[in-house]
Amino acid sequence: MELFDSPPARPDFSLEHRYGAGRVVIGVDEAGRGPLAGPVVAAAVVLDRRRVPEGLDDSKKLSAGTREILFAELVCSAAVSVAAAPPAMIDEVNILGATLSAMARAVAGLGLADAVALIDGRQVPVGLDCLGVGVVKGDARSLSIAAASIVAKVVRDRMCAVLDGAIPDYGIARHKGYATAAHLAALSRAGVSEHHRMSFEPVARAATRG
Repeated sequence: MELFDSPPARPDFSLEHRYGAGRVVIGVDEAGRGPLAGPVVAAAVVLDRRRVPEGLDDSKKLSAGTREILFAELVCSAAVSVAAAPPAMIDEVNILGATLSAMARAVAGLGLADAVALIDGRQVPVGLDCLGVGVVKGDARSLSIAAASIVAKVVRDRMCAVLDGAIPDYGIARHKGYATAAHLAALSRAGVSEHHRMSFEPVARAATRG
């Protein structure tokens, strides 16, 4: 695991150079660990260093519009794989286990055994097809992880838009399933849906009241 006192001003290829000698480097990140509803989504990205989209950064620092533009560029210029874990899996194995499973499946989708995966966070999924390195605040340090953070966020946001059509009472498209006041009020009013995470305390509390 890589630990740093403070991240650089913008992500760069320093970690890719450190770990990628003779190997392909995969950036891995997730979106949606904290929400009360919907899946957690993981993305694995291999950048073409000759075609790196300008403005890549931690997805949390970018507007939704900028993320969409960069996403479109990434799917045209990079190797991209995405995997998700639904609420049922989150409830069965817990959010960390579901996240690591989605990350491992996203990496496996690239089919690259002779590679190193830079994983955002402290923990590396068990059973990776390649070497894995955990990087704290990796989306602010590595361009490959930053790219994965953008892909995961855009894919999950689009899934939330679809989910909103299936369960319109909750406003998922607006708050993406997070525990906003509006979402908590909707849970009190409409109860718990099949797309909510029963193992998360606010959802379990709402189910008990129902």
